[in-house]
Amino acid sequence: MLRRLHGLPGIALALALAVTALTGAVLSVQPALDRAAAPAIPAASSVADLAAQVAARHPGVSAIRLRADGSLTAAFDDGDTRGVERIDPATGAGLGPYAVSETTRFFTNLHRSFLAGDAGRVAAAIGALAMLGVSVSGLMLLARRLGGAGALLRPIRGTPAQRWHGELGRLAAVGLIMSSLTGLWMWAGTFGLLPETTGANSAVAASGGAPAPVGTLTGLRALKLKDLRELTFPDPAGPADVFTLVTADGERLVDAATGATLAMTPATALERMNDLVRMLHTGRGAWVLGLLLGLASAAVPVLAATGFALWLRRRAARPRISANVPVRRADTVILVGSEGNSTWGFAGTLHTALVAAGHKVHTAAMNDVTAAHLSAPRVLVLAATYGEGTAPQSAKHFLSRLAGLPGQPAVAVLGFGDRSFPHFCRFARAVADALEARGCPQLLPMKRIDRRSAQEFAQWGRDLGGALGHDLVLTHVAEPPKTMPLVLAGRELYGEAVGAPVAILRFQAPADPRTGAPGRLPTFEAGDLVGIVPPGDYMPRFYSLASSTRDGVLEICVRLRADGLCSTFLHELAPGASIDAFIRENPAFRPAKGRGPLILIGAGAGIGPLAGFVRANAAGRPVHLYWGGRSAASDFLYEHELAQHLAERRLTTLRTAFSRDPEGSAYVQDRIAADAPRLRELVKQGAQILVCGGRDMAEAVTRALEPVVRPLGLDLPALKSSGRYVEDVY
Repeated sequence: MLRRLHGLPGIALALALAVTALTGAVLSVQPALDRAAAPAIPAASSVADLAAQVAARHPGVSAIRLRADGSLTAAFDDGDTRGVERIDPATGAGLGPYAVSETTRFFTNLHRSFLAGDAGRVAAAIGALAMLGVSVSGLMLLARRLGGAGALLRPIRGTPAQRWHGELGRLAAVGLIMSSLTGLWMWAGTFGLLPETTGANSAVAASGGAPAPVGTLTGLRALKLKDLRELTFPDPAGPADVFTLVTADGERLVDAATGATLAMTPATALERMNDLVRMLHTGRGAWVLGLLLGLASAAVPVLAATGFALWLRRRAARPRISANVPVRRADTVILVGSEGNSTWGFAGTLHTALVAAGHKVHTAAMNDVTAAHLSAPRVLVLAATYGEGTAPQSAKHFLSRLAGLPGQPAVAVLGFGDRSFPHFCRFARAVADALEARGCPQLLPMKRIDRRSAQEFAQWGRDLGGALGHDLVLTHVAEPPKTMPLVLAGRELYGEAVGAPVAILRFQAPADPRTGAPGRLPTFEAGDLVGIVPPGDYMPRFYSLASSTRDGVLEICVRLRADGLCSTFLHELAPGASIDAFIRENPAFRPAKGRGPLILIGAGAGIGPLAGFVRANAAGRPVHLYWGGRSAASDFLYEHELAQHLAERRLTTLRTAFSRDPEGSAYVQDRIAADAPRLRELVKQGAQILVCGGRDMAEAVTRALEPVVRPLGLDLPALKSSGRYVEDVY
């Protein structure tokens, strides 16, 4: 709901918001320009001094006004000449006719009403309301993603579009919310939706005597010129008329003959509020604020573009669910928890089959669960498990929301995961336990699907059909990823002597068959993933990249696994043979920007992306690599390249450990424990830690690092949440 509130208004009104924001950014510069152009008002000058100077030049002066742009003007009618001129606040001398720049007038009208009169003003108000909703919902989404309101300033990880959208959004949010609220207030005033601001006029009686020289009137001498808003002169034809003096604190009536202040009407609270709102919205009188508001507005087009890109990406990644009836009409609800959208594909197949069987089906993300979903007769939950057994992105809030909702529908939970991971389908298990604890009857016991097995899914469908009393055939064919061919250009083989073969494979794009020109690799960075689809299978296997596009090759480290379909295929490749592959970004596993130290820890083939990070460190950032293998003589991966990087200072230190070294076996966690004081100092300096390798190694590294960081008042979960401890484990 929150995402829809944030995304749809932003997309639908992107053009209007961009026009409003950009014109606002242009106008925001005006207060600073006005301040630079307007003569300074002497601190000691009184209203009477300036009035006397102007009256000496213009006997028919009718009003003196301090305008919002900081300039003083005088309106006069001297019989043969009339007009409005800018005046010098120090001498009262004329500085030329006063006129608003046509450019400023154009941008102002475009900003306020899209050059379309009252209809345009209404559209601008709708735009301001949308801007307010988008800004507030965007902040809430960002806080939810980063771990709460208190984490809003944490580093933002993700794709370039996600980082730009998040970083700019949180910088601009305060300014955009302020501009939206003040704009709505001013719009309400324009259309008479606010109460009248004029205070009650006092009944006064002027002395009626002969007017005294204006410069001698005590009621005008008592007020500083810098406090003036407007001074209206009395009508020469009306002997009982008075001076009207308006300042920020109210309106005064001054006797033209005696100079006495006859009445004072204080400014109302609403008038003071209007003044504050106008200043906050336009920056008039506060040019620095105006520039800050302008910067916030200037970010809107970038936010719109990156937001639109993110929306397109989410929309393209999620399969279309046809015949998705409203939830209140559904007899079957399918709730989906998916991280990479593959589970949505299974949900789509299930949805289609149930509809074909005559059911009214509603499919939604698990995060969107409401009481309406739980009031359906049956709920089918398809839940993937992510990372360390946690909930995927679209199901992160399911369990907490479930706890606060009524309803006990019949349920069936289907978990998706990889059996090779220790927390296989742990989140789905938690969901099943929660539903059982609230007393929901089970249509089927919880079932776990290993590695997207279509066969296991089909069997679960047959079981579900049996529970529903009819046949249910689930024929799921995963949408094949869009791949490109890559040609093996070179390979290095290590570890055969110790029974753990590891190959460094380097691929290139195939040459153009017509011209023979070298092909172009896709864009990727070290630490990204390449998906490789082995022959005879449809499920890709993912490997961390040890190179970037700039290196001219796509490089991976592959350990040969017993009965490993893809690793066997890759190890048997001969130079010149090709594979089908695609790139998946992995922005969560990259060095943070800056020149802070990096601590790289890995073992075996996990050195691949770490070697890529070192290779890319041309700037000489402090990088400390800890790596463990089996034998220095057999599987010291990248040995010569790392030696060269040490000499070039791309790598600061290298600590290796070999578990079958005859001169003393050790593991990488042993090196960490031995180097605890040095590592603690690096963490104290703000070092980021990146770990890549097997899960057992990663757990051992975790145990070794905890006592390293604990004396600093830190722990690994805290470092993880701030992006200073990241893992790529398998």
